[in-house]
Amino acid sequence: MSHTLSRRDALFAAGSLAAGAAAGAVLVGQPLAAADAPAKPRLRYCLNMSTIRGQKLGLVEEVQIAAKAGYDAVEPWLNEIEQFVQSGGRLDDLRKRIADLGLAVESAIGFAPWIVDDPAARAKGLEQAKRDMDRVKNLGGTRIAAPPAGATNQPVELAVAAERYRELCKIGDEIGVTPQAEVWGFSKSLSRLSETMYVAVESGHPRACILPDIYHLHKGGSGFDSLRLVSGKAIHVFHMNDYPAEPDRAGITDAHRVFPGDGVAPTAQIVRDLVSGGFCGTLSLELFNRDYWSRDALAVAQEGLAKMKAAVEKAA
Repeated sequence: MSHTLSRRDALFAAGSLAAGAAAGAVLVGQPLAAADAPAKPRLRYCLNMSTIRGQKLGLVEEVQIAAKAGYDAVEPWLNEIEQFVQSGGRLDDLRKRIADLGLAVESAIGFAPWIVDDPAARAKGLEQAKRDMDRVKNLGGTRIAAPPAGATNQPVELAVAAERYRELCKIGDEIGVTPQAEVWGFSKSLSRLSETMYVAVESGHPRACILPDIYHLHKGGSGFDSLRLVSGKAIHVFHMNDYPAEPDRAGITDAHRVFPGDGVAPTAQIVRDLVSGGFCGTLSLELFNRDYWSRDALAVAQEGLAKMKAAVEKAA
């Protein structure tokens, strides 16, 4: 069977399939009676360690800051986990420390090149993914980001990417960690919400899911209204941030990210649409702002949490 698929066909298919998934959760134009309205979901708040990585505190202290600031969970990066282990740290001890602080490891950020076309590089990427997932599992986590690492400058045929994502999910089944197909707005692969949804849906895996991000949706040109077509069950973690009006989409970078509500993104509407679609997962603050990295890490974490909660309150 030929897997050739035009971009136009891919976008149409992804939108149709996502809309069908969402239809079970929300019927457009048919308001619920007050007595039938679903209970307001309790969203969880997570600190992605990129937000305070510039302070160079180390994973243990970053975890402590997340707890002091009042977060429910943390989202560490695999390179920090590796540094912790290489320096003699024990993941069992850190797992206990995280639990004792009342936190969960909601997700983790890794860059295994599972999607690339080169067979040898992809095989090594899947081996790396296994190691990364094993680290996350030992730390008490159950999810890991699965961005299109290694294919930033090379578009991958979407139907083929879906097969590769399914293979990655099968590895996750063996270990007990779910890979989340991540939207990367600057990449030539999975740069748009529709493309990432297509890959997740077409994979046919029962635990397929996506990891969207406000900045990446803007950077890749997806916009935000499309989130209304995505079932909340397809999203476990959503990366929260904002961006300024300038520079434009072509010139904006990760470093321009700001706290939710401090930019021009419709953060309250985004949260409202997520919740309306059935999302009841975790909002994770992911920033790379150099100015924030020069400030006190605890103060940054606290301000970020307050501004995420403010966006949720506005969405109510």
